[in-house]
Amino acid sequence: MNAKVQQLVSPIEMQAASADIWSTKYQLRTKAGEPVDASIQDTYQRVAQSLASVEDAKIRPEVFKSFVWALQNGAIPAGRIISNAGAEAHKPATSTINCTVSGSIHDSMDDILLKNHEAGLTLKAGCGIGYEFSTLRPRGAYVAGAGAKTSGPLSFMDIFDKMCFTVSSAGGRRGAQMATFDVHHPDVFEFIRAKREDGRLRQFNLSLLVTEDFILAVKNDTDWKLSFPVTRKEAEADGLDLSDKDNFLYRSFPIKEGFIADETGRVACRIYQTVKARAIWDAIMSSTYDFAEPGFILIDKVNEMNNNWFCENIRATNPCGEQPLPPYGSCLLGSVNLTQFVELPFTEHARFNFERYRKVVGVFTRMLDNVVEINGLPLEGQRDEITSKRRHGMGILGLGSTLAMLRMPYGSPESVEFTEVVNREMALEGWRQGLELAREKGPAPIMNETFKVTKEMLLQRPEMKKDGFKVGDKVLGKVLLAKYSRYMQRVAEVDAELVESLAKEGARFTHHTSIAPTGTISLSLANNASNGIEPSFAHHYSRNIIREGKKTKEKVDVFSYELLAYRHLVNPKAMPYAEDPEATLPDYFTVSDEVTPTQHVDIQAAAQKWVDSSISKTANVPTDFAYDSFKDIYMYAYDKGLKGCTTFRFNPEAFQGVLVKESDLEKTLYEFMLDDGTKVTLKGNERVEYDGEVHTAANLFDALKEGTYGKY
Repeated sequence: MNAKVQQLVSPIEMQAASADIWSTKYQLRTKAGEPVDASIQDTYQRVAQSLASVEDAKIRPEVFKSFVWALQNGAIPAGRIISNAGAEAHKPATSTINCTVSGSIHDSMDDILLKNHEAGLTLKAGCGIGYEFSTLRPRGAYVAGAGAKTSGPLSFMDIFDKMCFTVSSAGGRRGAQMATFDVHHPDVFEFIRAKREDGRLRQFNLSLLVTEDFILAVKNDTDWKLSFPVTRKEAEADGLDLSDKDNFLYRSFPIKEGFIADETGRVACRIYQTVKARAIWDAIMSSTYDFAEPGFILIDKVNEMNNNWFCENIRATNPCGEQPLPPYGSCLLGSVNLTQFVELPFTEHARFNFERYRKVVGVFTRMLDNVVEINGLPLEGQRDEITSKRRHGMGILGLGSTLAMLRMPYGSPESVEFTEVVNREMALEGWRQGLELAREKGPAPIMNETFKVTKEMLLQRPEMKKDGFKVGDKVLGKVLLAKYSRYMQRVAEVDAELVESLAKEGARFTHHTSIAPTGTISLSLANNASNGIEPSFAHHYSRNIIREGKKTKEKVDVFSYELLAYRHLVNPKAMPYAEDPEATLPDYFTVSDEVTPTQHVDIQAAAQKWVDSSISKTANVPTDFAYDSFKDIYMYAYDKGLKGCTTFRFNPEAFQGVLVKESDLEKTLYEFMLDDGTKVTLKGNERVEYDGEVHTAANLFDALKEGTYGKY
């Protein structure tokens, strides 16, 4: 065994792809393109100085030093913070916030266009944004004011899609949007199949809002009624009998204004169609299998587990799903690189340094909290939300790489246990810091707001009634959050004294944890440690990168961090799928498509137990993975108590993903027709010149199909 293995992983030279991402995305430059940050250490200094600047002058130098230390020891703020903190002199109109959600879109042309305008300003500031579009009436419904029938929610989504494309094209950074859609809506099938049309809604991720009653209807193979609210004006003008259960029902709806609601807040809806619930479910699963969308969000679970259950109704998430947010909700992100805490990697004595990990989490919590003061959000509603609740989402990255360094196969029982423990320790340390920061700087304003107890609240939390609360009583936000949120009740099982103190004194923030996909920060600042909570996609693969001014994506070769570390410490010859026995990697070097869908869900469930927001996770499956084995994954995710689930299967007939294996490209043939009618067939990884640039055949095919060169 190589003697170097007995030491900590010494710094590994940053691979070219990682350095390139830092240079193009995070290195601050002047208007003329001259570097302001000469090195990554300069980037850390800039970010630390900016975030420490909001501290009291007496402690600012000490805080700055601690921030630099944390950045050098595994704390990685999200991309908007790395890129924009301390960059005001060069790009003053940008934000440090990754995640936002639009205000609820009302079913009027004025409000649709207003929300489109607000979204444009949000995207221009560099933030991602999510919306619910099932608040818009279904295609073919009569619009009294226009004297015509509406074209439906999907047609309005096209407007937002084009706006996002235009804003991102001007700014050189791909805009990120999430569209959510209620499974009760009459146009649900159209939403499920929306992306089957080439080039449509490509600036969106799509997720269905799936409710408990729908899941039960699928399990029991019963009918499902597709419905949409009737306005009070419509009901009165047409003399509608809303008690007619064959034509009307009451269900939850995020907008109450102008509609008729019962005593529990449910809104009267017209039934448009009755279908089998399993018909919708089958459409979801077949579309997900072939096109990787829609994902699904278990929206009832999201609201049940929300720390702010008493004052929020969540209907949408940020573009990658790790932040369910209320209207105008905003959240900042950051991740801790777990690979930096592994000692004696790849040996039988490999261990994780939890003491140093907790210290980094503690400093990082303060660092992220300071981002609220320099949020740079463009809309007043967004600024009000983030300053009143001070929501942030700290997560992990490099889980897959770390498990390999600890010699644990991803998805194994010991890896599931480690995942739960590492997220639990982050959560506990984070809330301890939330208490200390509240004592030092004051709690989030919402903690000291008073809320009136309602009948609905007592139905949701029966334990409040047992504690003597009744309708009309007034309760402080900190009590409702600390004592009656489902998440904090779980924390109390481990540290009851902490939660009792939070109920009395409040916390600095309402949410602390969230696991983001961490794509570019993993690849750049973490030298391609595995993304977020994922296993490594592969140990040697290609990444398709969007370049400003280019119509196709650029293929870049990358290596996993654990492979680089293993070659650095153990075996310089090591390579995946090596024919030479001396170059073979150990079995614990797991990659994503070697992990079963249920193992993916098990890992996510272990983390979700201690994550108070949500988790961006994708269960990757091989192209030849059988549909019969695939189709039950979402139901398994529901049974495991997840808030949502997303899958990806490489399907060259539909599109490529961001990450592509050379073996998939090698065996996939793409056919092109030249102007003279000649057909040319190329392997996906072959290089081809077109429009003055050289592309892989796969990337060129996608660009032509998606219409970036104009429709073909």
